[in-house]
Amino acid sequence: MKTTCPWQLNVKDFRIMSGLRKRPHLKRPLWIIILVTFVIIFLITAYVSPLSSSTACYFFSSGDCTLYQSPSFPARELSDEETISQVVIKEILNTPPIQSADSKIAFLFLTPGTLPFELLWDKFLRGHEGRFSVYVHASREKPGHTSQYFIDRDIHSENVDWGKISMVDAERRLLAHALLDPDNLQFVLLSDSCVPLHNFDYVYNYLMHTNVSFIDCFVDLGPHGTGRYSEHMMPEVEKAAFRKGSQWFSMKRQHAIIVMADSLYYSKFRLYCKPNFEGRNCYADEHYLPTFFNMIDPGGIANRSVTYVDWSEGKWHPRSFRAEDISFEFLKNLSSIDDGIHITSDPKRRVFYGPCLWNNVKRPCYLFARKFYPDTLNRLLINFSNYTAL
Repeated sequence: MKTTCPWQLNVKDFRIMSGLRKRPHLKRPLWIIILVTFVIIFLITAYVSPLSSSTACYFFSSGDCTLYQSPSFPARELSDEETISQVVIKEILNTPPIQSADSKIAFLFLTPGTLPFELLWDKFLRGHEGRFSVYVHASREKPGHTSQYFIDRDIHSENVDWGKISMVDAERRLLAHALLDPDNLQFVLLSDSCVPLHNFDYVYNYLMHTNVSFIDCFVDLGPHGTGRYSEHMMPEVEKAAFRKGSQWFSMKRQHAIIVMADSLYYSKFRLYCKPNFEGRNCYADEHYLPTFFNMIDPGGIANRSVTYVDWSEGKWHPRSFRAEDISFEFLKNLSSIDDGIHITSDPKRRVFYGPCLWNNVKRPCYLFARKFYPDTLNRLLINFSNYTAL
């Protein structure tokens, strides 16, 4: 979508601004006063609110925000719990990343039961043994597996209720099991309706050769963003730090360990971010990780997800794709998107666009996509080699 510029500079305007038009000798041009005023306001705003928390930094990532990688902890006197948490987080962030000759991606499947796209994932993973691990959290029923890569990869699972803290608990449970393998250096959360958009080598290089985690994070001042915040989260979580984002992440090992180590900030969301609390519907899976990493390592996340979701219908749930939607052109278009989008929930429904950067280079945004109905499997299998080879 292109936005229309609200003004245009013509030759007449240029003459006026360059002083070619005659004016009273001592009268100051109004445009200079206005310009100076705006410059002063901009400088004050930039000083109070650095780029790391601005809209621009949400998309100009993977290196453009590295000036702000220091955790943004408050200047007030901290509680014992906060001090302990800061010490642990800073030590983990300052620890050099683990180097492994057999670096692997851990694919974490969060599903209620059967994985309808297991055959597609088998095709995606085949031939790359030793470079990935699979973990399945099935919250309702134990799935039967057809792929060798999924057999015996189910972990101990608990019930998961949509919108409740149990969703975050399941994510943490998957991370904990995957962290037991020291060769797992990247951790990707996927649902039962997720499919790959690129081949394995492309995904592996995309994730292994960047030093940020792809965690979605943006400011939504509307009722479904900041409007979900509870003052009970004070003082550890301030309203200005509250963020929103997709739950579908790709996370590096350091960040996964920090999530495991956190109990202080997690407990705030467990207690005060839940449906119908004080008349608000706060969903922890949309706010805990975005807010947490915005506070402790804002320059270490890309402020976007690598999993495509279509919210264009403006409903509570994203658009779902059926078999008739699947074509080579459709999949090619998804895999080629290189501009991200965030839509706020305030009355103006503001839309923010920005380039998806990978190590300061514009690259396709998405490695995976959802939500696909099971009836799309055959068409996905037929087109897989073609669209993932692009």
